[in-house]
Amino acid sequence: MANLVEVRDLKVEAKTDTGRTVEIIRGVSFDIADGEIVALIGESGSGKTTIALTLMGHTRPGCKIVGGSVRLGANDMAATSRKGLAKLRGTEVAYVPQSAAAAFNPAQRIMDQVIEVVRIHGLMSDEVAKERAIELFRALALPNADTIGDRYPHQVSGGQLQRLSAAMALIGNPRLVIFDEPTTALDVTTQIEVLRAFKSVMKAGNLAGVYVSHDLAVVAQIADRIVVLKGGEVQEIGTAEQILTAPQHPYTQELLAAFKPRIHASAEETGSKFQKPLLEAKGIVAGYGPIQPNGMPLALALKSVDISLEEGRNLGIIGESGCGKSTLARVIAGILPPVSGHIIFDGKELAADARQRRREELRKLQIVFQFADTALNPSKAVGDILERPLAFYHDMDRAARQARVDQLLDMVRLPRTLKFRRPAELSGGQKQRVNLARALAADPKIILCDEITSALDTVVAAAIIDLLKELQRELKLSYIFISHDLSVVQAICDEIAVMYSGEKVEQMPPSAVGNANAHPYSKLLFSSVPKLDTGWLDGLERDPELVRAFAQR
Repeated sequence: MANLVEVRDLKVEAKTDTGRTVEIIRGVSFDIADGEIVALIGESGSGKTTIALTLMGHTRPGCKIVGGSVRLGANDMAATSRKGLAKLRGTEVAYVPQSAAAAFNPAQRIMDQVIEVVRIHGLMSDEVAKERAIELFRALALPNADTIGDRYPHQVSGGQLQRLSAAMALIGNPRLVIFDEPTTALDVTTQIEVLRAFKSVMKAGNLAGVYVSHDLAVVAQIADRIVVLKGGEVQEIGTAEQILTAPQHPYTQELLAAFKPRIHASAEETGSKFQKPLLEAKGIVAGYGPIQPNGMPLALALKSVDISLEEGRNLGIIGESGCGKSTLARVIAGILPPVSGHIIFDGKELAADARQRRREELRKLQIVFQFADTALNPSKAVGDILERPLAFYHDMDRAARQARVDQLLDMVRLPRTLKFRRPAELSGGQKQRVNLARALAADPKIILCDEITSALDTVVAAAIIDLLKELQRELKLSYIFISHDLSVVQAICDEIAVMYSGEKVEQMPPSAVGNANAHPYSKLLFSSVPKLDTGWLDGLERDPELVRAFAQR
């Protein structure tokens, strides 16, 4: 089989905040054959996305290719002019981003954006392009394929938008498609449908692909071969089956060991006694948009939800996109006042609106958001971001704040020198750890964790989970974990609450996950968790009644 891509001794340099240059990709070499999908895996900062972008002849600001070659067919992407690259992007190579929302203009209809590439390159008429787009929509298992292109991006679900971004990449018939963590932010049921669609359309078109991910279970479902990276260097290359079942390099073995979930002992298993709840949410009804004549918001997101959390214990909240998980966290934090219901903390009812809560109440209940990019002020250095809660909650002087910032960075396993950088100069995993450090700066009693490990590789995610457990033991912290990663929830939570369509349908200890008496939606959810098995996705058969009832997209 001929090689479509040949990367030879690739070297990339980047400028640091002090102005010096460092080599971040150090002599990387690998091939991709026609019709082959190669996964790039490794921890944050390993160079996965940097390498993938060079296949398009692109580097991030401050970076440049300083050595080696990146051949795509007859073209050396590292040596091609900007004008030449413009002709190749969208036709020879295309890119599917991690955040589909960032790929679409909210003010334009989806169809106009999907066919923009073929318009720019003059590949076909608008009429033919729209027909081709509809064919792709069908191939990607999108509902209402004939009319979905008439919608605006905000009128489709996250899973649908991710598949539409793939259609945008595929419409120019590229020979190589780069998938940059495209399912990271999706819940497990949506993730499976998106993976199925990606795999089907790539196989049908005999397309080559690069799949960037830190999720080994996802990689197992879609990749033919895997390139393991660390510190900008290749550690191991092999078939997916060989890497996942018989890894040779110690670092690959470490990645696999970090992936395996470590079930957290529940109160049932440890025999600990239940205490008075530290936090209770009672009868929470909430939503978005104007209040209607019936007293309910236009879009109802929570329908009389009850949860409780005891001191030193953790509650996991899981469910598909749109089920109300993050809305519940925002209600508890006071960001979104509920229509009705009560939030009781340590025996006292909290004001519905955070602006009406006392400073000490705010300090004890912190939230870490899923998207660190929007949670961190891009104009401030990391040190300034972490100093703000120290000044607000603890009235520390400058010297004390600076010393505490160093301690906080140590706690979340970040080098102290990062305090001088701005968020844009950090990796996604680093930004999320800064996000966590900011919450820890308040010395809270409860931390609401909204998908905080979704952007982290398995090694860093495992380290963060271990850190959170250690902090919990030392500080008697309690966590509410909102996640679509069931392995993370099982690893740290004492109880797991399952939500569907704004309601809590079930609550159980981790040991009861997926048992025969589970709610039908729980069965669907837990059956959708990808396994470290290269044939699992192809052999997955789920009850069609459950799929129709609970997983319509």
